[in-house]
Formats: sequence, structure tokens, C-alpha cells
Amino acid sequence: MSGIEEIRINQEDHNPLGFEKISSLLWKFSLPAIIGMLVNAFYNIVDRIFIGNAVELGSNGLAGITIGFPIMVIQLSIGILFGVGGATLFSMKLGAKEYKEAEKAMGNAFLLLIISSFLFALFGQVYLEKLLHLFGASEVILPYAMKYMRVIFFGSMFQIVSLGMNSFLRAVGKPKLAMITMFVGAGTNIVLDPIFIYVFKMGMAGAALATIISQFISMIWILHYFLNKKTKHRITLVGMRPRAKVIRDITSLGIPGFLMQISNSILNVVLNKALLQYGGDLAISAFGIVNSVQTILLMPIIGLNQGVQPIVSYNFGAKKYERIKEVERLAMITATIIVIVGFIITRIFPEQIVTLFNQEEALIQLGSKAVTLWFLCLPFIGFQVLGANFFQTIGRSKTATFLTLSRQVVFLIPAIVLFSNAWGLEGIFYAAPFADGISAIITGLFFFFAIKKLNEIAK
Repeated sequence: MSGIEEIRINQEDHNPLGFEKISSLLWKFSLPAIIGMLVNAFYNIVDRIFIGNAVELGSNGLAGITIGFPIMVIQLSIGILFGVGGATLFSMKLGAKEYKEAEKAMGNAFLLLIISSFLFALFGQVYLEKLLHLFGASEVILPYAMKYMRVIFFGSMFQIVSLGMNSFLRAVGKPKLAMITMFVGAGTNIVLDPIFIYVFKMGMAGAALATIISQFISMIWILHYFLNKKTKHRITLVGMRPRAKVIRDITSLGIPGFLMQISNSILNVVLNKALLQYGGDLAISAFGIVNSVQTILLMPIIGLNQGVQPIVSYNFGAKKYERIKEVERLAMITATIIVIVGFIITRIFPEQIVTLFNQEEALIQLGSKAVTLWFLCLPFIGFQVLGANFFQTIGRSKTATFLTLSRQVVFLIPAIVLFSNAWGLEGIFYAAPFADGISAIITGLFFFFAIKKLNEIAK
């Protein structure tokens, strides 16, 4: 073994993920991720605020971006599939001290992000109008949605690559840099949105252009780090050489997060169609606001989960099971506190929340009711999300996939169909708390037995 390799192994033996105090690690990794995810959430939310308050766009503009949202979620899911999947494999290989395999995980993930984003953008440009009709666009809303999504598809590579490689920034121990990357992108979007919409009068296309420029800047920022020769873990041509086993492992580990987002996209399509049937374009606009509120409330949980991921994956690879239990306990307590705060806010200020997006009286009334009903079981969601993703971080992808899909596919989509048939528009809003409660109970049972097994192994 060369002297350089011995030094490298000695450095990895002292990786803080394996010995630093859990509460400090959780704070160090999760806080930047939570802030970063909140900032990242503002990409779409800021667009909706500026569009909803623009006189020439208003509620129709809100409905247009809501119709396009499922497509943007699919775009997000691709970044998660290869980014989170690759970063999870990367962390596990580092924990097991298989450094060359870790390099292959990063390189192959980057290659998959590039190829998939190009194909996604090409498909979207060719079939855009058909997709928007399929996703529930009425003839009134279609022009608004097309102007926005046409531009978004041009920038697909920017979002997919920046999101995917951001996961690796956290995996290499750079959570603050990951946060700063999101700050730079979202900050740019916030500055450009009013300029393009109000000053240059570019409407929906202007909002989308601000978004993709921001995502381009984030992508360049991240790639500058991973292509720098001074970076310890970087993207290399050797690492990018396609390897079937590595690709299978990345995909397997990324599938739960991918399916969670895909199911979210399917959910939004089903919702849009049901909302159009029972409440028209106004109901779609109202749910666009609910979706924005949900994004703000849940992004801290997603950020917390991203901070937990490298800690659990590394310690699972190193067989330090007590550390895994401790980080999960602290993370779930934190997640529950976060969602309870969000729950209280939706009880006290529903009308004020809606008026941030639009001042039309009919939309304020309907949106306030939707916010109040949709989040009735919000306090249970933090545990459910972390509990489901726990299985992903330890490589149990099938269990993670089932638990992830239980909330948005197995229970929520059927509930929307059945409840809307029985109680109309109000039934749609009650479907969410029903699904949240049932899926939390099931996740709790799986998580209890998984921790019990870890206790037995640790003895």
C-alpha cells in the first residue's frame, strides 16, 4: 500500500460522522439543509406570489403554474433518484472504507443526471401541450401553463444536475456549502422575478426565465467545487465510466425518494382533475396556494431528512447501531416540533396565508377553507417521512418504497376519488388528513420492529 493511500485511510478513519456527538452532527448537517430547502422552496412559491399579484395574470396565472407543477415535480424526482441514490451509496462506501467504489458512485450518478435531464427536456418540448391537457388544463388556463412550462423545460438540466449534486455536497461534509448554493440560486430568483414580470412585462415566461437562470447559477456553483482538482472527492472521467452494478445500486437506493415525488406528481394530476370537476379553475388556484403552504411546511422535514441521511448511512456501513438510534430519536423529536408549529399557524392565520398570494375575495374564502382542512393531521407527517426514509438510508429500499408510497398513493389518491364522489369539493380536502393518519400508524409499526432488530444485532 502506498504512503498516500495510508494517509487517506487514516483521514477517513477519523471521519466525524463516526465519532462526533450526534446532537452536534444533526445540528451541523440538518440546519443548513433545512434552511437550504426552505430557500429552495421559494423558487416556485415566489413565482406564485408574484404571478398571483400581477393584474394581468392573477388567479388564472396561479392556476397555470399549478397545472404545470406535476411536471416540475417529475423533474425534481429525477434529481432525487440519481442524486440522493448516488449520495446514499457514496456515504455507505465511505463508511465501509471502500473509497474507489465511492468515487464510482459519484461519477456514475453525475453521468445519469446529465443524460436523464437532456432526455426529459427533449420529451417535454415535443409533448408539452398534450402533457398539460393530460394534467387537467382547461382551455382558459392552457396558454398560461404553456408559456411558463416551455421555458422551464429549457432549463431542466440546470435544476436536475444542481439538485442531484447538492446531495453530494452534504455527503462529503459540506452542508454549509450546500445551503449557500441554494441561497445563491433562490436569491437570484427573488431578484429577477419582479424585474421580468413587472418591469419587462414578460408575464408567465418571465417568471420561468428567472427560475432557470437561478438554477443555472446554482449548477455552475456546485460543479466548480466537484471539478476542482483540490477537492478531495471529485468528479472524474474514470468515475463516470458507466458500470451496471453501480447504476443498479444508485437507482435502487434512489427509488423511494423518486417514487415519493412521482406519486406526488400523480397525486397533483388526480387533484387537478377532481378540483376542476367539482370547483372549476378557482379551486385549482386555491389548491395552488395549499400546495405552496405545504411546500413551506414540509421542506424543513425534507431538509432534516437530508441531514440525517449521511449520518445514518455512514454509521450503518460502520456498524455503529447505537449512533443510528440516537440520531433517529433526535430527528423525529425535532420533526414533530416543526410540524406542530406549522399546524398551529394554519389554525390561526389561514386567511392571512392566502392573501399573500392573491386578494380576490372568492379565492380567499375557498383557499382558507382548503388550508384549514387539508392540514388537520399535519403533526404526524414529520414522523412518517423520517420513518419511511430511515429504511432508505440503511439500504432497505423495498420497505422504504412501500412506506413512502403509502401516504400519497395507497391511501390519498383513492381517498380523493371516493371522498369527492361522496362529498364533492369538501371531500377532497378531507382526504389528506385521512391518508396522513393511516400511513403514520403503518410506518410506526415498521419502524418499531426495525429498531428492535437493530437492538438485537447490537447485543
